[in-house]
Amino acid sequence: MNQNKKVKAILPAPIFDMGGMKVRQPFPSAAIEQVDPFILLHHANNAVPSEVPVSQSGVGPHPHRGFSPVTFIFRGGVHHRDSRGNDSTIYAGGTQWMNAGMGVMHSERPADNIHELGGTLELIQLWVNTPAARKMDQPAYYPLKAEDTPGIRLDDGRSEIKVIAGTLENVKGPVPTLTPVNAWTLDFKKGSHFRFTVPDLHHSFIYLLDGKLRIAGFGLVEGLHAAVFENEGNGIEVEAMEDTRALLMTGLPLNETVVSHGPFVMNNETQIMEAMRDYRMGKMGILIE
Repeated sequence: MNQNKKVKAILPAPIFDMGGMKVRQPFPSAAIEQVDPFILLHHANNAVPSEVPVSQSGVGPHPHRGFSPVTFIFRGGVHHRDSRGNDSTIYAGGTQWMNAGMGVMHSERPADNIHELGGTLELIQLWVNTPAARKMDQPAYYPLKAEDTPGIRLDDGRSEIKVIAGTLENVKGPVPTLTPVNAWTLDFKKGSHFRFTVPDLHHSFIYLLDGKLRIAGFGLVEGLHAAVFENEGNGIEVEAMEDTRALLMTGLPLNETVVSHGPFVMNNETQIMEAMRDYRMGKMGILIE
C-alpha cells in the first residue's frame, strides 16, 4: 500500500558565520539536533572575493575523523586536496564524497577558474555519520562529475532528478556508502510533480535551496527551509509551485551515541580526545598546499 510520509518539522536555515564564510544551517538546531544518520547541513552561496587569491579562499587544510563530509556543488567549482594524495576539481552538478574514516587532512578551495564562471560558489555540505564499527576505516574519496551522475528526466526534459547515491526507479547512484543512504538532487521547473519511493525505516529530509514545493499531505514549503519527515510511510510526493532546486536525503538511522567536537564525530569523549591527540601527532597525515 502506498502511503506518503508525513512532515514532522519545518526547519528554517538561519545564517551563521563560519570563520568569515556565511552559511545557512537548518540543522543541528534547537528544534532538531540531527536527522540520524545526517548530522549537519550547511548551505553556502557566496561571491568569491576577487581581491584574494583563489588559492587562499575557501577552506584551508583541516582534519576530519568518523564521518563523511559530502559536498554537493550547485554553482561554480570546488578544488579538493587531501593528505591521501587526492587532488580533484568538481564543478556545478557534481559531488565530492569523502569517507574520513580514521582521519584525513583536506582543503576545499574555489576552482582556479571560479571568476570565469561568474565568481559565485554555491554548495551544500552535509555530514553523514559513520557507524561505530567503521569509524577507523581507511579514508576514501569519491569525486563525481555532473556528466557522470545518472538521473531521471521529467516533463520532456524540463526537470531532472540526479541520483548520487542509492537508487531511484532502478537508477543507481555511483557513490558507494557505508550504510544505506539515498542522495538525490532536484532541479524542478514550475508544475513538475514526482513521488519518491522511500524505505519506511529511513530517516529523511528535503532542503530547498530556492523556489517552493507543495508536499502531499502537508502543504507549501519555501526555499531556504528543510522539511523533516516521519518514518512511517513509503513515499514523499512533491510538486513544484515555482522553479525549485532541492536536496532530498534518506538514510537508515544508526541509533548510536554521537559525540562531536569541531571536525571530529565519534561515540564518546575518550575517542574525541584520541582524535585530537592523533591530529596533533600528524597521524591524520599532512597536507601542504
